[in-house]
Amino acid sequence: MASIYTLAVLTILLGFFLLYRAYWRLELSRAKHPSLQGHSKIARRVARLVPFYELSGEAFFDCDGAPEPIAARRRQAFYALSARLDSRASQSGQLTSSLEKHLSDTHFINSYRVPFQFRTAVRKHLTPGMVADTSSGTQIRDLDGDWHYDLSGSYGVNLFGYDFYKSCMDEGIERVRDLGPVLGVYHPLVLDNVTRIKAISGLGEVSFHMSGTEAVMQATRLARYHTRRSHLVRFCGAYHGWWDGVQPGIGTQRAVNDVYTLKDMDQQSLRVLRTRNDIACVLVSPLQALHPNSGAPGDATLVTSSRHCAFDADRYGDWLRRLREVCTQRGIVLIFDEVFSGFRIAYGGAQEYFGVQADMVTYGKTLGGGLPVGVLCGRHDLMKRFRDDKPTDVCFARGTFNAHPYVMAAMNVFLERIQDPSIRYGYNDMRTKWDRRARQLNEALESGQLPVRIVNLASIWSVIYTRPSRYNWMFQFYLRAEGLHLSWTGTGRLIFSHNYTDEDFDAVQRRFLAAAKAMEADGWWWHDGTLTNRRIRKQILREMLCCWLPGRGRAIA
Repeated sequence: MASIYTLAVLTILLGFFLLYRAYWRLELSRAKHPSLQGHSKIARRVARLVPFYELSGEAFFDCDGAPEPIAARRRQAFYALSARLDSRASQSGQLTSSLEKHLSDTHFINSYRVPFQFRTAVRKHLTPGMVADTSSGTQIRDLDGDWHYDLSGSYGVNLFGYDFYKSCMDEGIERVRDLGPVLGVYHPLVLDNVTRIKAISGLGEVSFHMSGTEAVMQATRLARYHTRRSHLVRFCGAYHGWWDGVQPGIGTQRAVNDVYTLKDMDQQSLRVLRTRNDIACVLVSPLQALHPNSGAPGDATLVTSSRHCAFDADRYGDWLRRLREVCTQRGIVLIFDEVFSGFRIAYGGAQEYFGVQADMVTYGKTLGGGLPVGVLCGRHDLMKRFRDDKPTDVCFARGTFNAHPYVMAAMNVFLERIQDPSIRYGYNDMRTKWDRRARQLNEALESGQLPVRIVNLASIWSVIYTRPSRYNWMFQFYLRAEGLHLSWTGTGRLIFSHNYTDEDFDAVQRRFLAAAKAMEADGWWWHDGTLTNRRIRKQILREMLCCWLPGRGRAIA
């Protein structure tokens, strides 16, 4: 009898325990974004199921159901654009093709510049040159001697113009020339760098790294070390470097079990932070203010016109303040990843722009004065890598090239020059200036009845499309043909340097409009009134189903 009673009690306790676990699991699930980006493990499984297939022949030009005259116009325009790009960048294009055979980065970039269904034909006919030998002002010159207005921003490095950084590098090398590449000891100017960075970040200590990814790795490692908790929180769509510990979804082969991917700007996410005891830190990318819960935009994933961007500074600032409050209450380390946004949206970065103090901040890109760098700033207690009472309980992190003299010297020149009144005061009207330019371009696009719009966070812009289409990714090649240099993500992110004058921007606007008008005239934005984003997704699903059928090939003609 006693054994039956004991078994009953244990069964009841087990039932309560399972209900308790299920409840908190449900709470966590509710805080995840419903898209695949919010469910990293499922996204990885689904990605393995997507078959490769390509649209060839007529299907390349009419997969959206366009009539034959439109498809014929597109076909003619495609090969004419190919000839135009080849004639403008023959040497640069040839060298790019040679590099692709030996340089894995180039091979990857050219394979994922457009949706994979169109990859083969685009790589054969529309591969842009990626080789340049000179930069000046707001432009870059390729090997064929053609100048292009730079809309890549050198992926965030180029904030004040290439001439600014070239002079930082030259002057910096002169400052440390006598020391050379000596590692293990510090040049005296490192102390000045640390002092200046502490003043900008409002934090107590600094460590140097060779990349933004390394700086984020160190920040999360220290957060786990000091909180003795296992998990970090990132928000859906945010990018924090290529390390799998902060990129648990597609692109990562290792199973990641200590990362929660939650909804950005959502009350349920705050509830999870308030109630779980295993969260060490929260990673915030201020760039997500431009496209909350969406991944970094790129033309390789531009299969419909459903890309959405909308920047609301007040709403995002309010979210960060509520996030700060919860992290403080729960002893969770709040980390701002400003590798990209630092110094761009404000002198003090997102902390100053939104009025929120983080516990740790990572910097990179532009701070190196033109040379590679990653920097971590944090509170004194969080930056300590050992425990006084347990001498073998350490948090190890060190790199051979940390504080390389040339990098430190270029950084020192950068930090000195941004104190110049012309730069410091330039931040005061920076947002107004770039908002005005975006509005000016949008008005011109609307006046021309072109299905393109711009959304911006200061000088960081994204292109969105207002008319359902499967061919929006073609726009990047029209822009390149007009002499606009883009990053490998194409129109997903345009990054301007702040030395753009109104005359420079007017020239970019004329070329941008010319590209859009040519794309419209060539029929790529054809629409019959019934084509919707949902219908396009169904078209793609049917194409995939055809590939799974026995006996079907990988080419849809």
